[in-house]
Amino acid sequence: MSPLNTASLLLTLALPAVAMADGPAYGPQLQGFSYPYPLHIFTFESQGRSLEMGYMDVAATGTANGHTAVLMHGKNFCGATWEDSIKALSGAGYRVVVPDQVGFCTSSKPEHYQYSFQQLSLNTHALLEKLGVANAAIIGHSTGGMLATRYALLYPQQTEKLVLVNPIGLEDWKALGVPYRTVDQWYERELKLSADGTRKYEQSTYYVGRWQPAFDKWVDMLAGLNKGPGHKAVAWNSALIYDMIFTQPVFYEFPNLKVPTLLMIGDADTTAIGSDIAPPEVKARIGHYNVLGKQVARMIPGAKLVEFAGLGHAPQMEKPVEFNAALLKGLEK
Repeated sequence: MSPLNTASLLLTLALPAVAMADGPAYGPQLQGFSYPYPLHIFTFESQGRSLEMGYMDVAATGTANGHTAVLMHGKNFCGATWEDSIKALSGAGYRVVVPDQVGFCTSSKPEHYQYSFQQLSLNTHALLEKLGVANAAIIGHSTGGMLATRYALLYPQQTEKLVLVNPIGLEDWKALGVPYRTVDQWYERELKLSADGTRKYEQSTYYVGRWQPAFDKWVDMLAGLNKGPGHKAVAWNSALIYDMIFTQPVFYEFPNLKVPTLLMIGDADTTAIGSDIAPPEVKARIGHYNVLGKQVARMIPGAKLVEFAGLGHAPQMEKPVEFNAALLKGLEK
């Protein structure tokens, strides 16, 4: 385990998670926000700079089964949002490794970085090598589903199973007519991120108009990271990441997957990158997970599909008991 650097420690002390009228503010690596399990730091060299990845490494609390599950978070999520699934997997005997990718959450926000799903896969692979994890079930949610797909394509021999939880990238938005946003346009958009705006977006898009008080913690996590002293760096990295997501589809390579794959889909999800600026006729035909899940399950050789009727983008958070039971059952097959 590597300790946080001095600057991070100072920021942690300077930024206690004190909720004010407009919510808490956190450090550029989410200092001040509490993770459900001990947070470790992986320091490594990439693209000419020293970077840090925060991660949780949770041992089995049930009888160890000798398997490791790696959980990959989404764009508007962090490793901490896997809290319920970590507990379920650990209780079932899995070692659970949960990294925050570079540019996100508790990890570095570099001034310059060439983001690609290949690079993030390499970073994750380096972390797993350091931890002595040779094979794992790779479980990705949302943007983490795109990353998990790329990881399985790069490292099929080290991917015991691929699980995609409401992954984005089940369609190619730009090919379907969604307009391109420049990095500068994404940056201006991300600078304006607020708790209220995030809550409204997630309620309408992720949770089918529903809301649970427990979700407020995750909204404050994102908004607090953006409003803290790393405001511009957080927004800039977010813009670069959105550009990666939009311009680097994995959609066309689903037929190339050679690992056992499980799709877990909340079928009421309507997430689609750029839908807010898409022409009405384009917006009307994107983001239909009740259709996309079935289509992609047919594209991936031997894929299994589990659908959660009426659930949205994050079934593992909306109905954790139901989701985790299905996840454990799916991993056993």
